[in-house]
Amino acid sequence: MGFIKAFSGAISGTFADQWLEFYEPQRGVSATAAIIPAVAHNTNAGRGSNTSGSENIISNGSKIIVPEKMALITMENGEITGLIAEAGGFEFKSDDPNSQSVFNHDGIIQSIGGEIVDRIKFGGQPGTQQLAFYVNLKEIPGNKFGTQSKIYWNDAFFGTQVGAIVRGTYTLQIVDPLLFVKNYVPVTYLQPGSEPFDFADMNNTAAEQLFDEVVGALSAAFSNYTNDPSRENSMTKIQGDQIGFAKSLSQAVEEAYQWKSNRGLEIIKTAILAIEYDEDTEKLRTEVNAADAFAGARGNSFMQQSIARGLQAAGENGGGANMAFMGMGVNAAGSVMNSVQQQPTPSSYQPNFAAGQQTTGENNNSTSNNSSVDTEKLLEMKKLLDAGAITQEDYDKVKNQILGI
Repeated sequence: MGFIKAFSGAISGTFADQWLEFYEPQRGVSATAAIIPAVAHNTNAGRGSNTSGSENIISNGSKIIVPEKMALITMENGEITGLIAEAGGFEFKSDDPNSQSVFNHDGIIQSIGGEIVDRIKFGGQPGTQQLAFYVNLKEIPGNKFGTQSKIYWNDAFFGTQVGAIVRGTYTLQIVDPLLFVKNYVPVTYLQPGSEPFDFADMNNTAAEQLFDEVVGALSAAFSNYTNDPSRENSMTKIQGDQIGFAKSLSQAVEEAYQWKSNRGLEIIKTAILAIEYDEDTEKLRTEVNAADAFAGARGNSFMQQSIARGLQAAGENGGGANMAFMGMGVNAAGSVMNSVQQQPTPSSYQPNFAAGQQTTGENNNSTSNNSSVDTEKLLEMKKLLDAGAITQEDYDKVKNQILGI
């Protein structure tokens, strides 16, 4: 019992002329449908006015087509009897010894090819009538996830626990139709005349369960992503990294719920629509962004711009003291900042006091010279602060660097 291959590949107009009656997937179903009943279509001489049957039951001699990116599964008494994962046209033959129960070709579900026969294991001789269903092997978009309350995870980029409310969508794919049908699809979708199994159906409790599991895995997924050194541990990239976060989310749901190994499901892409951080995390993000802005060459540029704006304001406000500092210019003020940022911290040039020994004159002179230079720089910055050329924050930053705070 099984199928005889009539042709391979896509359906052509010639096929409709030769096969006036055949089975194909129920039409008009959503792109989010995963299990679709096979229905009979009759084509008249004018071609195009098809009518569909209500029962997805094939019998000896039935002709059936399998479109690209779909698999056909036949069942009897709740057990799988056959699988076709190759696009083309087939004829069901219950009494032909040359018929086959498995057609897998070379690519659609190649990863499970060697296990198909073992997984079917139908006991006894299949009958002359079989239930026929199609499994959607395309990427299934528009699956939503979101949290009503904040979730928390350990974030390596911030170096602490952070929290947020998250909303987004993910694209799902059935990578093993046998596992999906046997282990996850409720029996109500595997009966004669049953409705399609649709992930977007609000009354589909099995699809709702997947939503709950994705939400339950989000904390682990964010932790996986931000603690991955290859992604620079940065949350700023996550909303534009559909594939990278999808891998982290897929890993999390696999570890917690065995989506791929037990259900034949995998998350392929994600789109994070919104991340609303809690108050503490938002404050931390602001502080980290400010620290990054004042680091390295970018920080020197920002500081010089700040000083230039301060000098301009001082000149516009008038006053002898303010105008006196205008002569320093932006470069002079900027050189003060550069020298401070390039200078080692006090702990790196403190004299090394050995127990019970006096310091050498060379060390004392070095310490004295460094202290003198630091004092002069600090005085210059204080004058700039008093003149309104720099902000209190700029001054405090330099003071803390000099004092090693």
